[in-house]
Amino acid sequence: MCKEKTMAKKLFVGGMSYETTENTLKETFSKAGTVESATIIVDKISGRSKGFGFVEMSSEEEAQKAIEMFNGKELDGRNITVNEARPMESRPRQGGFRRDDRGFGGDRRRSW
Repeated sequence: MCKEKTMAKKLFVGGMSYETTENTLKETFSKAGTVESATIIVDKISGRSKGFGFVEMSSEEEAQKAIEMFNGKELDGRNITVNEARPMESRPRQGGFRRDDRGFGGDRRRSW
């Protein structure tokens, strides 16, 4: 039997302080093993953290150890949630304002 190759495992980290940095995340999770990457998701417009991110550990074992060590624990004054990241689901595209007969950007003089 062929033994499976050890692969990196991505973790979701939620409930983070807006002040938490990617360096802080990497340093913290390195206590559980080798951190391949640490990313904080930021708002495209404001550039401010959305309060969650992802950490990629170098192996399944290290990822499980990180979950056990940090899930529910405090980081920068907030109790964080750490679990296995799930693949992103496709969502319908969020549209902006549209012009139509229901008053969305249409003629405001119209009486109903």
